[in-house]
Amino acid sequence: MMRWARATATMLALCSGLLASLSRAQEPIEIFDAHLHYNWEPKPYYELDKVLELFKQHRVTGIIATSRPNDGTRALVEASKAGKAPGLTIVPFIRPYRVRADIMSWMGDPKIFDLIQEEYARGIYIGIGEFHLSGKAAANEWVKRTVDFAVEKALFLHCHCDAEALETLFAHNARARIIWAHTGFSLEPARVEIFLKQRRELWGELSYRGGITDGSGKLTTAWRDLFTRYPDRFVLGSDTWINERWASYGEIIAGYRGWLAQLPPDAAAKIAHRNARSIFGR
Repeated sequence: MMRWARATATMLALCSGLLASLSRAQEPIEIFDAHLHYNWEPKPYYELDKVLELFKQHRVTGIIATSRPNDGTRALVEASKAGKAPGLTIVPFIRPYRVRADIMSWMGDPKIFDLIQEEYARGIYIGIGEFHLSGKAAANEWVKRTVDFAVEKALFLHCHCDAEALETLFAHNARARIIWAHTGFSLEPARVEIFLKQRRELWGELSYRGGITDGSGKLTTAWRDLFTRYPDRFVLGSDTWINERWASYGEIIAGYRGWLAQLPPDAAAKIAHRNARSIFGR
């Protein structure tokens, strides 16, 4: 009788474990959103509770939090501290913008460098960005100071830039750690691979990156091969820079899951969420 009871208990445990595994397998792959803006200019499109519910609804388990100005980022951090975002990892970055117009002028404005230092003093940030740079605009004293400050304080840089500006950032300080927003926009995968080979502290972020799939949603051979060769070097992001991106947030995340499912499971998991957790130590 006792043997029968033990056998039954063992069988029930195995069945329970199998059901749990099947349930996890049916869940959509979790996503770490490594390019997110919760802008407060002058107020957010969604209230904080709705944003947190949106992450939960679409199984987004981590975010790089940025905002213009930085009030939105701090609101997300405070919500996490207050226990309002269970299961959500929040990685705050300093946005070097007060208003949208700063996108075009921040690199030559000493007051922006003051803003970066003041925000850093709050003790919550691990990166600076997303910021915009193009061509020779990166060869600027205040940009160099920003890069050197980031290296000194072990901060990441999240840069929306072309290839020339990217090279200049590394020329300012070879120890910079850079998340390349949109991974060059229009560069061919072969060119992206050259950068990845040359710069070990560079990671590609894939929001707004066209050409990854064909018209039917199938991964192109070139991008599939690149992701398979460098599965540790890419992260995903929604880039909610305008309200329409928030309104279509679920579609953006579903689009990622569509082509992630075409990769080997380990590579898909790394790009979807593991890389971001590993890079940012969260």
